[in-house]
Amino acid sequence: MKKVLDKGYVILVDTMGSDLSVVNSARVSFNKATETLRDEDQKLIRYLAKNDHTSPFRHATMQFEIYAPLMVARQWWKYIIGSSHQDPFAAWNESSRRYVTEAIEFYIPEETAWRSKPENMKQGSGNNLGMLIGKEASQKLLSQIEEGMKNYDWAIENGIATEQARLFIPSAYGLMVRWYWTASLQGVAHFLNQRTDAHAQFEIRAYAEAVKGYALDKFPIAIEALLENTK
Repeated sequence: MKKVLDKGYVILVDTMGSDLSVVNSARVSFNKATETLRDEDQKLIRYLAKNDHTSPFRHATMQFEIYAPLMVARQWWKYIIGSSHQDPFAAWNESSRRYVTEAIEFYIPEETAWRSKPENMKQGSGNNLGMLIGKEASQKLLSQIEEGMKNYDWAIENGIATEQARLFIPSAYGLMVRWYWTASLQGVAHFLNQRTDAHAQFEIRAYAEAVKGYALDKFPIAIEALLENTK
């Protein structure tokens, strides 16, 4: 498990294949396969990535469990939609408060972690704000959460269906949600290329770095080649 932010995490649940899977998938047309990864195989992986021959990278997959703020989850989801033409079998299954009442948690930025709005951009953020405004922002957020949770508890206690009671859950973008994400190496690399970039929002960038660590550990040659040569 890799801890992210204050309460979040990324877990690598399962993998299918290896760097060798990419090689053997590419060479099947010549009816050739190898049981060990050789120097020439590593060169082939880099050649495939450089020349946009990406289908062999879809024969290996990674499955993750992620616990993150809703705002991160919704940004992440765009890469399921955005890469569907490349990775049609990517999978996403998310916990639902319509069916379960697991512990409700929220992402609360540290008092020193509140960021200023950028001067010349419509999105993104600037430098961190000072402690004074940060402390006030955290207090306001906590007060809003406390009031909303009182209403949610009231709804549950008075027999309102969970699927409607959840309307009272406050701070929707900070609500922590849990999901499973399965994607091919190409899908993983597409996500990493976009969300480890310096322009990406800090919170999702932190999660992307955790995914990147797992990916490089399990598929060091293939992921490195994709990150170097594809966008």
